[in-house]
Amino acid sequence: MNILEYGCRGPRVSFLQLALNRAGMGPVAADGVFGHDTAEALRRFQRQQGIHPNGTAGKRTQQALHPYYTGYVTHRVRRGETLYAIARKHHTSLRSLEAANHVTNAVHLRVGDLLTVPLSFPVVPTGIPWSSDVLDCVMEGLDARYPFLRRRIIGRSVMGKPLYALTMGSGGRTVLYCGTHHGNEWITTPLLLQFAEQLAAAAVRDCAIYDHNARSLLKSTRFIIVPCVNPDGMDIATGFLHEGHTYNRVKAIGDRFPAIPFPEGWKANVRGVDLNLQYPAAWERARDIKYAQGYTCPAPRDYVGTEPLTQPEARAMVRLTELCSPDRILAYHTQGQVIYPQFMDFDPPDSMPIAWRLAAASGYDVEPTPPESAAAGYKDWFIQSYNRPGYTIEAGKGVSPLPLEDFDSIYAANLPIMVLTAVL
Repeated sequence: MNILEYGCRGPRVSFLQLALNRAGMGPVAADGVFGHDTAEALRRFQRQQGIHPNGTAGKRTQQALHPYYTGYVTHRVRRGETLYAIARKHHTSLRSLEAANHVTNAVHLRVGDLLTVPLSFPVVPTGIPWSSDVLDCVMEGLDARYPFLRRRIIGRSVMGKPLYALTMGSGGRTVLYCGTHHGNEWITTPLLLQFAEQLAAAAVRDCAIYDHNARSLLKSTRFIIVPCVNPDGMDIATGFLHEGHTYNRVKAIGDRFPAIPFPEGWKANVRGVDLNLQYPAAWERARDIKYAQGYTCPAPRDYVGTEPLTQPEARAMVRLTELCSPDRILAYHTQGQVIYPQFMDFDPPDSMPIAWRLAAASGYDVEPTPPESAAAGYKDWFIQSYNRPGYTIEAGKGVSPLPLEDFDSIYAANLPIMVLTAVL
């Protein structure tokens, strides 16, 4: 992470403020503004860690904060220590410590063993803007806490950022969920990752998530979650990318479309290509519609590219889908509180009955996709290729990016969708 100091602003500062609160140095408002309160909290943390208290988050301070970004520490076992004593020392639960290390309290620990110790707070933050840095830390933290949750990289963005997938469960049914095809719809990334974390935590505790036993779900279903298809676009929309040559190129694209707010209206990838118009499912129809609307060149949204699958992010999604051949998919977008289950005249078995069940559980509507958006999307390509149920979920209601204050209500409405898609 970059050096952060007094006067800095943006998502990096929000994440720093969250980490300081997690470390017990707050309360500090996670407002993305590095002011007096943040500097004082940082000095308190530096004193606690034996670091010169200059109020600047440089390399050594950032390394000390790493556990509060990722949600875990490592602990080397000393003579006479027990799992219970280690859990108590770090203010965590014995069960989470056992799960993270594939051990039980009855196991004799060897001096020098290195244990992963989950800290007492959830890994996934829901009250700050996201960026690729936040995503990297969360993925590391989830991987460390839950060894049965497999983290892998399925590709790279245009800027070389990892495109992550989480896999858990071993059942015969496979469901694939993805979010943030569009940069300014980044709230779908913590939405999916909070579901992943709560499902994994419920499996550790052997309890239910939305009235379904988590361990039973993981025995019957393989969950594959791609939380962020477009990390570059997310970084643009949240202001994480705000300087340098790449930013200047992106800003020049935005300046050609003054009616679209910049950066918060940015949906495309860093090349100005709309990733959810990149799939070979009536792509030519989407091209004609968007060209008629004036999107004939790289733009903050709605430019289809020169042909399907020119962008590495869309190609990675196609490769993953072909590899895992999911039985059902959810493609998360915002906004509208709507479920779109159809593509052209395809009628996958059970698709509409499932859609109506999802709608009844969530309070969302089931509608045909608007004509101007009814082609070249990931859900469209999946239905065309596999003739299986696939749904675009337009989460929340308002103007994207949706406010973080809405997160809890959005998650409450979508938890039944994510669970029931795996069981119906």
